[in-house]
Amino acid sequence: MDPRRARDPRLARVDPRLQRGPSALPTPSSQQQSGSGQGATQWAANGVYMASQSMVPNVLVQEADTASENAIAGPSTPANNVGSAAYKPRPLFCVVCASNQNRSMEGHHVLQKAGYRVISYGTGSAVRLPGPSIDKPNIYSFGTPYNSIYEELNAKDPRLYTANGLLQMLDRNRRIKLAPERWQDSKTVADVVITCEERCFDAVCDDLLSRGGEFNKPVHVINIEIRDNHEEALIAGKAMLDLAAAIEISQDIDEDIDGILQVQQERHPHSLLHAIAFY
Repeated sequence: MDPRRARDPRLARVDPRLQRGPSALPTPSSQQQSGSGQGATQWAANGVYMASQSMVPNVLVQEADTASENAIAGPSTPANNVGSAAYKPRPLFCVVCASNQNRSMEGHHVLQKAGYRVISYGTGSAVRLPGPSIDKPNIYSFGTPYNSIYEELNAKDPRLYTANGLLQMLDRNRRIKLAPERWQDSKTVADVVITCEERCFDAVCDDLLSRGGEFNKPVHVINIEIRDNHEEALIAGKAMLDLAAAIEISQDIDEDIDGILQVQQERHPHSLLHAIAFY
């Protein structure tokens, strides 16, 4: 190509090789032709239309500015939202009986099934289950898997242990967790401890007191007096559900606990005890 054509705008316009059809290139308006000399030179010298910065629509400039501001500010956070509610963690419930077999595991079962955060323990020195006679109980150490206990009792006398409900209870337990656990060996910090008889309530409070409260973490200990049989455990499981529901919806458990326990006592027949201890 003749080098003069790249420099002379008049020659570029008359060169037929550089001409475009009507639909290929936009025709500059009279307003654009009267614009800056630099914009007109860009059109002619390069053979293509290049809009000068002054021709960019204001809307696009505003959108670019808004996008830049959003990128600098970052995504909105709850702290920046005036009406956002404060985060409230869900409480962890701990159900405690003597052997972590019947009452505490029934409470563990119903609370877990309802979607609550729950763990369970026993406060006894060993796991004791009914045997062929009242003076011959089956005794196991804490940590013995429920499945191992189930298989051993099923091998001993399946008819007896099916009739008294032990095999059904152990089958439920082994579906929930591995083995019975002892409260005194636990390290988990719960928000609410529900005990199933007064001696377990005393054992939990005494143990927490002996730990010295090194974490300074308060815990509500509530006793629901339950007789140790399958029928009473089923009834008490429904009472634990009501208690857990009232505690979870409370915005301040320390302020509301007296009213919650009063309603609980009116709705259910079990006698209640309450204490505040510290981990």
